[in-house]
Amino acid sequence: MQFLWKYIDDLMGKGLGTVVILELLFYVSASLIPLALPLAILLSSIMTFGNLAENNELTALKSSGLSLYRIMRPLTFVVVGIAFFTFYFANYVIPVANLKWHSLIYDIQNTKIAAIITPGVYSRELEGYAIKVEEGSEDHFKGILIHDHTNPKELKSVRADEGKLYKSVNGKYLFFELKNGYVSEELAPQAPSFAPNGEIHRGGHNNRPCRRSNFDQATYKIDLSGFSLQRSEDDLFADKHEMLNVFQIYHAVDSVHKNGNTIIGNFITSLKNDHPYFQSYLYKENKAIFDANIKGLDSLPKGVIHFNELTELERASAISMAQAKLRRKNQNLESQQEYLKTIHRDVNGYWIEFHRKFALTVAIVVLFFIGAPLGAIVRKGGFGAPVVIAALLFMIYFVLISVGDSLASSEVVSPFLGMWFATMILTPIAIVLMRAAANDSPVFNKETWVGLFKRFKRKNANTLLNS
Repeated sequence: MQFLWKYIDDLMGKGLGTVVILELLFYVSASLIPLALPLAILLSSIMTFGNLAENNELTALKSSGLSLYRIMRPLTFVVVGIAFFTFYFANYVIPVANLKWHSLIYDIQNTKIAAIITPGVYSRELEGYAIKVEEGSEDHFKGILIHDHTNPKELKSVRADEGKLYKSVNGKYLFFELKNGYVSEELAPQAPSFAPNGEIHRGGHNNRPCRRSNFDQATYKIDLSGFSLQRSEDDLFADKHEMLNVFQIYHAVDSVHKNGNTIIGNFITSLKNDHPYFQSYLYKENKAIFDANIKGLDSLPKGVIHFNELTELERASAISMAQAKLRRKNQNLESQQEYLKTIHRDVNGYWIEFHRKFALTVAIVVLFFIGAPLGAIVRKGGFGAPVVIAALLFMIYFVLISVGDSLASSEVVSPFLGMWFATMILTPIAIVLMRAAANDSPVFNKETWVGLFKRFKRKNANTLLNS
């Protein structure tokens, strides 16, 4: 439903066949399977052990000498198998599905470019243009009005009785074949000009030349570069985070680091070569080459030039040159800093997707060890209480993974901590529930928590003694 609401404007009124819509939804639904599997495991485990406990079958198994861990062993192997399948699916199938649906939605948007224009409404989908038509559909419209704001110093309006819309072969330009209209061009309001006495020059700021030309037939070209950035070609998204498996992500991160180090090294070298101190070393090492290529070396000073020995004009010139160099270096450093931030964000996105695949696999196992003992404790089967409990627990799980994802994406925490945040919170809960269900003790019993704390403390003490 989120996908349909997001792309409803691109899908409605396009004349798309049912097969195309189903194919698009099929590819999109593939990304929902890893999210649906944890809920399915959680609900099924609560229902299964809830039914066993409600029918006293779990009590009979325990009375025959089987512990809860032994009873859960076969299902544990099944859940681990499902977890491995989920990892395989998330690692190999979902990247291909993401690439397919991005490519398909691009084809829909690209071939139906006329749908950006709605009769009776100004369309501002194309950056720098406001287009309005009175009526029409597909590629033929009537009562066309185009306001061109691409040049901030000029106001341009095009009006035509009718026209036909089509796109260039390379997809970079949009063409209007217009009939019976005119083009109105006028300079934008200029800043007022002042007379020598400080008064506003009368008439100067109101001088706004304009012209109008009529045409019987004309072709108006619109640049789609700003619009094309929102489109999703296969080549454009083939190396995006969600389109890669863990092995490709690892190689992509390595390539990004290598390219970044190379660019940083070249930048440092260029800074050194621009500094007189390093230029002197280059001159000493390659004196013959410099002497052959540089003329007028005899006019260069033989010794050190002191600032105090310069004239007032020379000092001002030297200070001005130094300031210009510093400003230029600061600008270069700021640009390089922004580039390094971009590299860091890119690498961060790769690692988020890398840890997401593993954290999802482990989360399925953790949710099973939450649902199974919880079903044994609640002793309710069917679709009543288990559905409510599973929905509440899954909401908590979904909130935790959403918070972790947001924190990692905003670089508040590391990708590892953000993606494993939900698992870190739910694992202690699973341990407590398993102990309580295995020992038939209340979950919120004080002795259960005190015993767990003492056991944890004893393990830490033994670890320290052994070390």
